[in-house]
Amino acid sequence: MGCRDNLLRDDMEDTMKTMNRLIPIYPLIFMLFVNPFSWSRVSALRTQTTFTQKFGPSSEVTVPSRPTKPVYEGQLGKQGSEIEFTPASRIVTMKLMVDDPNGYFRPNLRRENFAVYEDGVRQKNVTVEVDHSPVSVALLMEFGGRYHELTKILGETVRTSGRQLLDVLEHDDKIAVFKYDANVETLVDFSQSHDVLDSAFNRLTTPGFSEANFYDALLGILDRMKNVPGRKAIIVISSGIDTFSKTTYQQVLHAARVSSIPIYSIGLGRLMQQEAYIYGDKAPFARIDWNSAERQLQELAKISGGRAYILDSRVEIPAIYDDIMENLRLRYVISYVSSKPAAPGLPCKIRVELIDSKTGKPLTALDSNGKPIPARVFVQESYSPAPASGD
Repeated sequence: MGCRDNLLRDDMEDTMKTMNRLIPIYPLIFMLFVNPFSWSRVSALRTQTTFTQKFGPSSEVTVPSRPTKPVYEGQLGKQGSEIEFTPASRIVTMKLMVDDPNGYFRPNLRRENFAVYEDGVRQKNVTVEVDHSPVSVALLMEFGGRYHELTKILGETVRTSGRQLLDVLEHDDKIAVFKYDANVETLVDFSQSHDVLDSAFNRLTTPGFSEANFYDALLGILDRMKNVPGRKAIIVISSGIDTFSKTTYQQVLHAARVSSIPIYSIGLGRLMQQEAYIYGDKAPFARIDWNSAERQLQELAKISGGRAYILDSRVEIPAIYDDIMENLRLRYVISYVSSKPAAPGLPCKIRVELIDSKTGKPLTALDSNGKPIPARVFVQESYSPAPASGD
């Protein structure tokens, strides 16, 4: 019996020790079951403490973590900006891009983070907003060629890619749809409603035998877009191959440079090249210079202030359109009353800097991992104020 009593006594002591260890965590267990959001707050507090210990005090501006690689290919050209001057009130309104090194829009900037200088003088009472502007888009799609094996995959990809653009259009956006082979054909005009778009893509089947005159087609669309008002762009879905255009590549490149219309190209060359490999190096299309066509698409996008995308798989299409629309729609809108005395016709030099409002030093933004993310501000160097009415 003595041995049994000793065992019972030992068990009771062990039980009491265990209970004593558990008592401190009972409130936490209760909190988790009664309020499941408490754990997220505890976790957030722990994360914030770790972040502060590791990186020091948090930055004035934090930005979401983005992919380390951009969606587009090649280099970005100079992004466009808009400056308007109202003579009667002397109000200057700028619409400009601020992005990170991978071309993603930089969010979370406030009025205090912008320092605006006109002819070297910092401007006061600056207001800042974010603009989500309606857009007018011309969609130009390759829909012809000399080789049935390639035009078959071309037709399927163009139909799918074009239709998915509809998913990112807003009610106030305008779109015109064109296809080209030897000539350009209008499928939907800017004046038509969005209701006709689905049927336009449904009518696309496998392209027939034809030339693919890319340079002629793009030059024609650039000319049509000149008088389209508002924020506008051309989206090209094409391999970039040109077979018999009257227009040269240098001519269309010059037109893209002076047009101020960004070109966003979605290159189909790699998808079509994968199909071409099946038939070996004896096939007639084995001589196509896919790399040269891809480089030209990238150069056209860069010189116009757009972006070039290379389609390796159709699953990439939604991400491409999201990137295009973010780049095309979003702008910071900065307004102020010019401090410079009226001097109609004389250009005013503009400079915009991002600063820390507490220190006045260049702004350092951190992502959620504490990594510094540089920013680029795209604004034109000057504007010429127009005279007030009656001057």
